[in-house]
Amino acid sequence: MRRGRMETRRHVAIGATVTHDCTPVVEQSMKVIVDAAVQSAYRPEHFVVRGVRRPSPETPERLERLLAAAEAAGHAVGAPEAHGLDPVLAVHGPDFVHFLQTIHAQWSDLDGASPAVVPNVHPLGRPGGYPRAPVGLAGYHLYDTAAPIDAQTWPAAAASANVAAHAAVLVRDGAERTTYALCRPPGHHAGRDVAGGFCFLNNAAIAAQALRTRHERVAVLDVDLHHGNGTQAIFYARRDVLTVSLHADPALFYPFFWGYAHERGEGPGAGFNLNLPLPLGTGDDGFQAALAIAVDHVAGFRPGALVVALGLDAYAGDPFGGLAVSTIGFGRIGHAIGALRLPTVLVQEGGYACDALGDNLVRFLDGFAQGHAEPAIDRERGL
Repeated sequence: MRRGRMETRRHVAIGATVTHDCTPVVEQSMKVIVDAAVQSAYRPEHFVVRGVRRPSPETPERLERLLAAAEAAGHAVGAPEAHGLDPVLAVHGPDFVHFLQTIHAQWSDLDGASPAVVPNVHPLGRPGGYPRAPVGLAGYHLYDTAAPIDAQTWPAAAASANVAAHAAVLVRDGAERTTYALCRPPGHHAGRDVAGGFCFLNNAAIAAQALRTRHERVAVLDVDLHHGNGTQAIFYARRDVLTVSLHADPALFYPFFWGYAHERGEGPGAGFNLNLPLPLGTGDDGFQAALAIAVDHVAGFRPGALVVALGLDAYAGDPFGGLAVSTIGFGRIGHAIGALRLPTVLVQEGGYACDALGDNLVRFLDGFAQGHAEPAIDRERGL
């Protein structure tokens, strides 16, 4: 609901004001949730690309740049309350959580083991037997070499998940209309019992499941450069959580095996997953065209709340370089999503160290606030 006095501009929780003529004027006031010290302690040294060890781009600098930009823009930053493991176990299996908690200590006891857990063998398919040896466990639960586990991985991943849970609880309970969960490590590549692609616990799924305790239907909209394969897998057979993803074409880009247009869900979830793969190099106009389809699909689902898996790595200057969205384009993306005017949890996913990273975030948040403050559009939607 928009509020304001005739003679003055008055603050609105979502981050906008209205003038006497009902024109929205965007201000900076979104609630940012972060546990910076614990989340920044995880410092992976490398990941493997084309068989070569390279410095990991999933660095604490990502969080530092995003947090500094949010603070400079005037957003209210707060620490999360502790929510324990219940939100995590609502979407992840107990064996997997135990693995993340204990595998580094087991690995460290192996003769000649690397400092961080990195798998060198993987089961083809599954099911099969569940291994007891640390090398087997690593291969069972880590599906690539981009999620090395050291002594700080579990504390950071658990803190990031707790940030998402708290941001969702604030929205679920009506304390905030929109929150920004500054999650790091990210999460959308983590499935129920697997980690990969820099992700260990699926923060967006944790937020969505928390919102489901109040709302009958929740939507997850993923705008990251990469397909959110973990989020898709977690909800693939469910009709109460709609998953929609815009991303670089997986036929040519990570995660390669998931994210195709024909993947629509299964069983009760058939028709409740939508993938919109984009040609490599897609810029603002192409992204906006696909986003319009995604937003229409979300609106037709009529969710009670929305989770946005907010990747900023679709930026033209991002180190991964798969798409070509501009800084202004992120404002347009935020505006289109904000215009849904849903209770929303924004969950940080990708977006890697480059000069424009903070500006891209601020543009998105400003656009979202403006879209959210504008009058609702009457739509006739349907899945």
